[in-house]
Amino acid sequence: MLRPGDRVRVVSPAGPVEPASVARGVEILTGWGLAVEVAPHAFDRAGYLAGPDAVRLADLNAALRDPGVRGVFAARGGYGTQRIVDGIDVDAVRRDPRVVVGFSDVTSLLATLWRRAGLVTFHGPTVERTGADVAGALRAAVMTAAPLTVCRDPADPTASIRVAGTARGLLLGGNLTMVAADAPDLTGAIFFFEEAGEAPYRIDRMLTQLRRAGALARISGVAIGGVTGADATAVLGDRLGDLGVPVLGGLPLGHGPGQRTVPLGVPATLDADAGTLTVTAGVAP
Repeated sequence: MLRPGDRVRVVSPAGPVEPASVARGVEILTGWGLAVEVAPHAFDRAGYLAGPDAVRLADLNAALRDPGVRGVFAARGGYGTQRIVDGIDVDAVRRDPRVVVGFSDVTSLLATLWRRAGLVTFHGPTVERTGADVAGALRAAVMTAAPLTVCRDPADPTASIRVAGTARGLLLGGNLTMVAADAPDLTGAIFFFEEAGEAPYRIDRMLTQLRRAGALARISGVAIGGVTGADATAVLGDRLGDLGVPVLGGLPLGHGPGQRTVPLGVPATLDADAGTLTVTAGVAP
């Protein structure tokens, strides 16, 4: 957990970002009593990347190695995190765990830290997306130890997707594109995913890829976050409805408005009948 007075650092492991677009997020984090630092190369640009791979990795590892930095927040997603995750200083993370927050392309970082270091991370807004509508949920997740409950939004296009029942397991997943690329071990897990801007046939392809790889054969349940863009309701129902586990759509987790923050790698309960996902927030100080 983060506490007032803790130093946190903003890094850019993926796409480029302008200083003005993260200013509001930095202001919000500072308002919680956190000492916010911006990595030296956070605003670099190399085409569609926030600087060369070596530079982005150096900024990330410097944040993970600095004993005074208690939280690492991704400035934005985009693309590029997967290119550098094999170079993460995993030993430093094992020695000194800390809060790491991000989503979308940053799923690759969160998954790597879980797989290689057993680190609980936080699937939440990047700094450029940290506004008033998401700040309260982010603060509750990273600065308290209370359980978090996320409720189904009936207005969400995927809210109609539901397979009744209750599931328990570690909450794992993130952005569907990155989960499909990493082929994670989801045995016993509540598989959570969100996606943005992908055509239904591409979502079909990614879910089919996970099915064929056996990744969805032993999950305990499915939690569907925001799936923005073209209506993928039909394909989601088709690819998930016959897995034999509880499924709940319409959760405000992802690229849509009012994004909630949840920890990944912690016990969770999915109640498809009640329309809720409840997770533990972390370890008490």
